[in-house]
Amino acid sequence: MDLHDSSVGVGPHPKPWPEDPRLDPDLLAQGDRRNVVDEFRYWKLQEIVTELDTRRHSFHVAIENLQHDFNIGSVVRTANAFLACEVHIVGRKRWNRRGAMVTDRYQHIRHHADAAQFQSWANSENLLVLGFDNVEGSLPLESYEMPKNSVLLFGQEGTGLSAEARDVCDALIAISQFGSTRSINVGAAAAIAMHTWIRQHAVTSVAQGGSATGSSQ
Repeated sequence: MDLHDSSVGVGPHPKPWPEDPRLDPDLLAQGDRRNVVDEFRYWKLQEIVTELDTRRHSFHVAIENLQHDFNIGSVVRTANAFLACEVHIVGRKRWNRRGAMVTDRYQHIRHHADAAQFQSWANSENLLVLGFDNVEGSLPLESYEMPKNSVLLFGQEGTGLSAEARDVCDALIAISQFGSTRSINVGAAAAIAMHTWIRQHAVTSVAQGGSATGSSQ
């Protein structure tokens, strides 16, 4: 991305520059073209992460990575938008970061080799594992009260949760659908689930300086 693209973000900060150690001299001098809210303009990346760590919500997000699912990046980006505590990759360690649009720089990500290891971690943190899949016996999300301290677990695109992943879930939840398709995109499902948690548990306000289609940086 062209750091000097005047169509995105803000340009160089007028002098004299603010005396704030959180600010990045290079960004002050050249402009800040990243996809960050106005509050964090010109901030150093690590300073943004440190500040976000004081605000993170108590829910976690996990997704199985059995076949390098390209949707994982989208899930990470949405987890950043809703300020999930962490994102957990279950299965293959390498994942396609393109869809994250560099939001993985601001989001804590943890890897688990398999569902059993993931379950052991969740138990150690006293977190309930909520698996999302439209299988027989799943509870409808629309009437389900999500536990505040929980992990929202999603499966691969097309196949849904593996049998091993379903076995570690404390509850299975389905998003009600009314059309002809059997399932919705896992990135969309994750966004719906995270927003449901936010509606039930988070104190919300109108965000300033955000965008649904912001730049990649």
